[in-house]
Amino acid sequence: MITLQQPVSIADALATATRALSHSESAKLDAEVLLAFCLQRERIYLYTWPERQLNAEQTQQFEQLLAKRQQGTPVAHLVGEREFWSLPLRVNDSTLIPRPDTEILVEQTLALGLADDAQVLDLGTGTGAIALALKSSKPQWRITAVDKSPAAVELARSNASALQLSINCQISDWFSGLPANDKFDAIVSNPPYIDAGDPHLQQGDVRFEPRSALVADNQGLADIEHIISQAGRFLRADGWLLVEHGWNQAAAVRGLMASYKFEAVNSMRDYANLERITVGQWRATDG
Repeated sequence: MITLQQPVSIADALATATRALSHSESAKLDAEVLLAFCLQRERIYLYTWPERQLNAEQTQQFEQLLAKRQQGTPVAHLVGEREFWSLPLRVNDSTLIPRPDTEILVEQTLALGLADDAQVLDLGTGTGAIALALKSSKPQWRITAVDKSPAAVELARSNASALQLSINCQISDWFSGLPANDKFDAIVSNPPYIDAGDPHLQQGDVRFEPRSALVADNQGLADIEHIISQAGRFLRADGWLLVEHGWNQAAAVRGLMASYKFEAVNSMRDYANLERITVGQWRATDG
C-alpha cells in the first residue's frame, strides 16, 4: 500500500500517485480523478491550488483508493461514477462501465433524422447510458430501455431520476418481456460480443465487470444474431437497427443483417478508425 508523507501537497500527492499507478495506461488521469474525488473538487482545482495540503482523512482515503486501483479495481467503481455524453452516470459492478466509443452509437442514431416523436428501444441498457444520452439530445423521443438484470434496471432508473430524464426502464431478456405489438422507429444495442476464449477478458477493467454483459457464444456473435433475427418483429417499416460489436466482427454482422433481410447495411468506424457500429434498415411491411 502507498504511504504518503504527511503533510502532503496536492502536487506531491499527484506525482507520487502517478508513479505508483504506472502500470495503468491512464496513470495520470486515474490519479487526478481519485484525488479530485477525495477532495470533492473538480480536476481543475488540482492545478489551480497545487500547494494546498491534504488533511489526514483525505490522505488516508487517497491511499486506500490508490491501493485498490493498483489491484485493478476500475476507477469508475472506486468513485461510483463515469461521464458519458457529458452526463454523470452512477456505475457499479452490476453493469458494464460506459465507454467513450459507445457515444458513436448515440451519434449515428441521432444522425438518422427520426421524427420528433420517434420511439426508440435500447436493448441491454446497463447504466442507461445510451438511452439517457438519446433522451438528453431528443427530449420528445419516447425511449424504452430494457435489461435482463434487475440490478441494471434499478441502476438505469436511478440515473434517469438523478438526471431528470424520463425513459421507460423495464426488465426484459432482449425482446422477451416486450408486448408483441410494440413497434419502434429504431432499436439500438451494445450487446455482449466477446468470445469466451478472448485473453483480453483477463486484462484491465473487464475483469471486474459481469461476464454476462461481455461474453457471447458463437465467437461472440450469438446475442448479436438473436437481436438481428428478432428485430424485424419490433421495427416499423423503414425502421433502423444499430448494433455495436467487436473490431473484427463488422463483416460478419453485415452478413447477418443482410441474411435477415435488412437493407442499406453499413458499418461505421470508432475513434480508433475501427469498424465498431453496424446499421441496417428494415423495409419489410409484415415484420
